[in-house]
Amino acid sequence: MSAADYDLFVIGGGINGCGIARDAVGRGYSVYLAEMNDLASGTSSWSSKLIHGGFRYLEYYEFRLVREALTEREILWALAPHIIRPMRFVLPHHKDMRPAWLLRLGLFLYDHIGARKLLPATKTLNLRKDKTGEVLNDSFTKGFEYSDCWVDDARLVVLNAQDAAARGAKINTRTKCVSARHEDGVWQLVVEDLRAGKRANISARMVINAAGPWVDEVLGQSFGQNNPANVRLVKGSHIVVPKIHDHDRAYIFQNKDGRVVFAIPYQTDYTVIGTTDEDFDGDPANVKISQEETDYLCELASSYFKKPVKQEDIVWDYSGVRPLFDDGASEAQEATRDYVLRPNDRSDEPPLVNIFGGKITTYRKLAESMMELIEEKIERKGRPWTSKPKLPGGEFITTGFDVLLAQLKTEYSWMDGDTILRLARQFGVNTRMVLAGAQSLKDLGVDFGHGLYEAEVRYLAANEWVMTGDDVLWRRTKLGLKLSKKQAKVLDEWMQKEL
Repeated sequence: MSAADYDLFVIGGGINGCGIARDAVGRGYSVYLAEMNDLASGTSSWSSKLIHGGFRYLEYYEFRLVREALTEREILWALAPHIIRPMRFVLPHHKDMRPAWLLRLGLFLYDHIGARKLLPATKTLNLRKDKTGEVLNDSFTKGFEYSDCWVDDARLVVLNAQDAAARGAKINTRTKCVSARHEDGVWQLVVEDLRAGKRANISARMVINAAGPWVDEVLGQSFGQNNPANVRLVKGSHIVVPKIHDHDRAYIFQNKDGRVVFAIPYQTDYTVIGTTDEDFDGDPANVKISQEETDYLCELASSYFKKPVKQEDIVWDYSGVRPLFDDGASEAQEATRDYVLRPNDRSDEPPLVNIFGGKITTYRKLAESMMELIEEKIERKGRPWTSKPKLPGGEFITTGFDVLLAQLKTEYSWMDGDTILRLARQFGVNTRMVLAGAQSLKDLGVDFGHGLYEAEVRYLAANEWVMTGDDVLWRRTKLGLKLSKKQAKVLDEWMQKEL
């Protein structure tokens, strides 16, 4: 066998690819990760923003998946308490759907099959008296409240990439794997820098295809496999409207088709409503919400809320494609959300493992499962370690965000409270790195609007791989919801000139 540049070559900079890179490099493997766009630019930034067990998956008897996901909630919260926080979910009892006893049984299981320690347990609500019932239609008198967690999904990806890079992984964005062949027991890969148009040769002992919706495309175009068909593409869409209520709890609504839809507080001033489930056939890069999906979400939300949700209320929508393993389920909503790791198992070529499915909640466990395959295929290095060390910015106690926020407000008293809150939620203790040396707003440089300054953009470019205005506005900050088109254009032009 020839010597290789890297032990592992990872294709895809979503949550699975970055989680695997972090775990692997921390165990002593050398890692090269290639992402053809920005980090989290695919499925990983278009989720419902939840770290959750998947309450509805109990109906499909996915007990292992639910148990693993429930156990992960508090582990992930402890790893990144700035971008992950507990959230209570209100489930109104709809008399024409699942009976109350079945909901109680499901929530009892939800409370007890995972390792819940800090998250509060389920309780029954009188919606005529509880604040959460005020915005609901009067027909809903009884409900249940349970715990899960909210996450800034795109930032979770970036923090895993940051930590992987700090430990020695090579993370290359806007870099595409254009071809792969094997020679003398080693993969010989050609990568292209899509911005510079330059190509380079990389060799690796093992390839991990974590390309998400493009996993089959990678197999066909880069590895020459004829008509691979392993992945089932399922589209999920969300709408964002001005905030519907003033409290901090979310809602989970049942529908007669068996689906559930969330209404979740989002970015202080908004409510995000979703998601849909429908099979998708097309280019995942061009996925968009359909009129049917928009109508579906508006109608379902309106059947629960007193104030109807109308299309004209929508300030933003987003859609993503989930790369589920094609298990032959007849309906998209019934397809398994569990992850599948599929090795090539060919004796005439080096190891190649393809990843299908998975959830943001279980990315760390997926990475640990991948490490077992890596040990089997090449060699063992290190031991499981990712459940304890904090992700960048999360180096404070799990329940200590309010303390950190108070400290930052004191240290940067010249900055408005809303901006400090946003920075603390994004960067945690690393807010001090973003604002390093600043004594006033003037020290932060160009003001792009809504609390976004040059200092933050330069930090993101130096530490978080941002290259365009969209990287900043939609995947790192979500300030795309607030900046005007003119302001966004100014930011993008400044970045192309200055960075």
